[in-house]
Amino acid sequence: MAPNEFRMRVAYRKTGRVRFLSHLEVMRALERSVRRSGLPYAVTHGFSPRMKLAFGPALPVGTAALREHFDVWTTRYVPAAEAMRALADATPPELAPHAVAYVAHREPSLGAAVTLAEYDVYMEGKGVTEEAVQRALDTVIGSGRLDVEHKGKQKVFDLSRSLPKEVRVRPTGSGVTATVTTRMGQEGSLRPDMLCTVALSRARCDGAVVRVTRTDTLIEEEEGPRRPL
Repeated sequence: MAPNEFRMRVAYRKTGRVRFLSHLEVMRALERSVRRSGLPYAVTHGFSPRMKLAFGPALPVGTAALREHFDVWTTRYVPAAEAMRALADATPPELAPHAVAYVAHREPSLGAAVTLAEYDVYMEGKGVTEEAVQRALDTVIGSGRLDVEHKGKQKVFDLSRSLPKEVRVRPTGSGVTATVTTRMGQEGSLRPDMLCTVALSRARCDGAVVRVTRTDTLIEEEEGPRRPL
């Protein structure tokens, strides 16, 4: 880390049609926003210099988010409020930043530090009720494991580890919403829509997952989970 660099952390949303962008496309869009903002961003050294940016865990395509994060390094100190205004003016509303702060250089990367993700999974259809979905989810989770196939590969999740908190279901509009917290790590992350799809099948509901939103990402610590920003 160069002594004259500052590590700025930005919290942003991913909503609307932008939720169908891939993680790489989101990274490129936000890099362009930083360039347009006029912030004095730092670049890497070497044969092909690049903007010094680092992102949190990737979102599945189609999943919206309310509080994602990225770090950008700057070559001089810019007051957080000023940086926030510059980024907001240069960023599409669907990727709008809503918080900016500086973090210490010694803090681990977002990819390594963020290990918890909170989701709202909205489901609707015939037979999709709070009681039926909660009962089905409790049964699936009570089995202790979940076998899923993704991109032609079979994966087995230990639900006692993958789900650190109870899953709760509440009525929402014409359907229900399940709040699911998953743990992320090197072994992968359980997709909450897969868990809920299995539960709907077990409950014999003629319904489906309609919308998934990652509402928060968290860092696990001895004192309890905390937000990166």
